[in-house]
Amino acid sequence: MLAGTELVMGQDASANTIASGTGDNTAQHAGMWTSIAYYVLLFVLAAAAVAIVGKILRVYDLTLSMQGKKGLNWNNILATSFLVFLILGMAGVYYSFVEQGGRILMLNGAASKHGQAYDVMFWVTTVITMIVFVITQILLFSFAFGYRFNSKRKGYYYPHNNTIEKAWTIVPAIVLTILVVFGFFNWRSFTSTVDAKGERASLDVDLTGHQFAWEVRYPGKDGKLGLKNYRLISGTNKLGIDFKDKNSLDDQQADTLVLPVNRSVRLNIIAQDVIHSVYMPYFRVQMNAVPGLPTFFKFTPTITTAQMRNKLNQADFEYRLYCNKICGGSHYNMQKIVRVVSEAEFQDWIARQKPYLNDQLKKELKMADNNTQPKGVAQNRLALNN
Repeated sequence: MLAGTELVMGQDASANTIASGTGDNTAQHAGMWTSIAYYVLLFVLAAAAVAIVGKILRVYDLTLSMQGKKGLNWNNILATSFLVFLILGMAGVYYSFVEQGGRILMLNGAASKHGQAYDVMFWVTTVITMIVFVITQILLFSFAFGYRFNSKRKGYYYPHNNTIEKAWTIVPAIVLTILVVFGFFNWRSFTSTVDAKGERASLDVDLTGHQFAWEVRYPGKDGKLGLKNYRLISGTNKLGIDFKDKNSLDDQQADTLVLPVNRSVRLNIIAQDVIHSVYMPYFRVQMNAVPGLPTFFKFTPTITTAQMRNKLNQADFEYRLYCNKICGGSHYNMQKIVRVVSEAEFQDWIARQKPYLNDQLKKELKMADNNTQPKGVAQNRLALNN
């Protein structure tokens, strides 16, 4: 959970660096490896410190034995170490929530309709698992301390108890079943292909991922996206749009993902090379982009970019689309601004977007009709006279 939040914050930082023009790939990579080396060094130093303390105690124990004195009680030392580890571990958990939990809370107040149910599911699962974690860790390490070896106490072996076995089997099973069923029905509602009664038809938007960018395609006035065929991909037709499909003729391309508020949006997702992942944390949207396997995600934005700027008191705030799969050396560069606007603003914006079928592509298709292009392009014939 915390690692995912760190990823979001790190990508935001990368976006700001790229936007400001103050950083380069070499500096970013050097910073990443410096950070990794720092934590590896800390771990090595901590392990060395524990080993040194252990050796000192061992030498002291041998010295006492050579002097005919009673040696150290290693059972007490190890049991006390368990107790110290418990205290330090719980302090670390508390620190993580105080230091990094605030970053998670920054994402509270989902900016999509389904996000509210998602947040409830997230926090219910988090609270339950944290309660179980705290209780089990306290019991584990305190029992190791309380029941350490004592020569004056006889061990009591408790091999089996049906009641206890039933309790710790049935109770977790019931809790996990509830969580799984809860998540299953939520997931079904998140990925439903059916628009709600009385709801306007979803806006179809194509998102195509490749190393290292996202390509965005909107339908034209007909409201329908045309078909694609990977065999038709070329230098000018980078998405492989099939212009034999009349719905393709008015499709539009855009540099920014602009969405109308309070309107259902269906993202049609695919990748052209390796696995990518569409990730928009404020909308609680994440779906893999898989080569050869189209996926989709439907959601309804509920807070415009302007409203979120006021809410966060951050004038330069932008929603962002990230890739949440490490897809190569320039993975950090796979991000795109997402802007949520009113319906009127969206209609004004979409009317100003460029058609995918530009002049260069028309020339290529005419040449294909004249059999002067390779066979793969010639398959995509267009009746330009219509």
